[in-house]
Amino acid sequence: MPIPAAAPTDSRRLITDLQSLGLQMADCGGGVTRKGGAGPSDHKAVTVAGQTIMVPIYTMGARRSPFLADPPDARGGSVLRHEGRPVGTIRFPTPPRFYGLHTADGIPYWKIALLHGRDTLATTVHQTCIRYADRRTSCQFCAIGQSLEAGRTIAYKTPRQLAEVARAAVELDGVRDMVLTTGTPNVVDRGAAVLADSTAAIKAAVDLPIQVQCEPPRDPAWFARLRAAGADSLGMHLEAATQDVRARIMPGKATVSVDRYMDAFAEAVPVFGRGQVNTYLLAGLGDTAEQILALAERLIALGVYPFVVPFVPITGTPLEHHPAPTPDFMRAVLAPLGRMLRAADMRSSTIKAGCGRCGACSALSAYEG
Repeated sequence: MPIPAAAPTDSRRLITDLQSLGLQMADCGGGVTRKGGAGPSDHKAVTVAGQTIMVPIYTMGARRSPFLADPPDARGGSVLRHEGRPVGTIRFPTPPRFYGLHTADGIPYWKIALLHGRDTLATTVHQTCIRYADRRTSCQFCAIGQSLEAGRTIAYKTPRQLAEVARAAVELDGVRDMVLTTGTPNVVDRGAAVLADSTAAIKAAVDLPIQVQCEPPRDPAWFARLRAAGADSLGMHLEAATQDVRARIMPGKATVSVDRYMDAFAEAVPVFGRGQVNTYLLAGLGDTAEQILALAERLIALGVYPFVVPFVPITGTPLEHHPAPTPDFMRAVLAPLGRMLRAADMRSSTIKAGCGRCGACSALSAYEG
């Protein structure tokens, strides 16, 4: 008898559990996988109850998970087991068609931009950062250099390359938005200049909503310049909620304080609009649920969407053995945060582009109601 897909009433719990506990697989082949890079990594795209999410994947013999996926069948479906018991079926989306293309000079499109979740295209324009090489300043969870060292990407994606890949991703695979992030190249514009150039080139080639992501530039005039270049939304990522945790986990980035971020958010929201500025918060780095929610309340009051994601350690980083947050901890954050967002009428579905709109790295959108 076929095993049913997870019921909608159970999907929120299942997604939360999978993103905290991960998924055991015999191998990571096939489907859409993230390995290395600047964001949540060692993840695979998985469709659960009709929602495509990014789930950390553990191969046999590595970190263990109570969830096990049977080998996919010919149509990409797989039996999902919890402690050996079948609990539903999941699917692994096939790689997008644009991955099979190359630029005129022979660079595979997938080295320039990757599919995240179901329909979000994402890239790190500068695959380097002024903080990364020095352990005294680097973010301990970041693997921005790993994919470059392994030859899975290129150091700098030109505006022309990005425009070419974005157009192909829209035409061949129905991509609906794009995320442009960057390693921090300097302490003045903090990457805003290269993001503006890239955005303008992409917008000239294809009608695609774009989120740009960088640290707060020193001159707030950059927000208007990014908006004029065509950016639809803005991400400035705190990563952790309290200054103490930020200073311990990301000593270089923490020199741009929480207070400075809050000032930058207040400057950016009038430019991009309420709900079109967001920040990425990694739950499980040391902040309590109460501290995360207290910051989220301040952010929502400013018109900033707090995208809270479970921290998952990345192999090869200083935090590779740091435990991921438990599902109960994530529910203690996401359930009240979902209520706060509903009360403020601020939802992921109204975000034009970016991590919050994609939603694949967190169960938060399922808690918005």
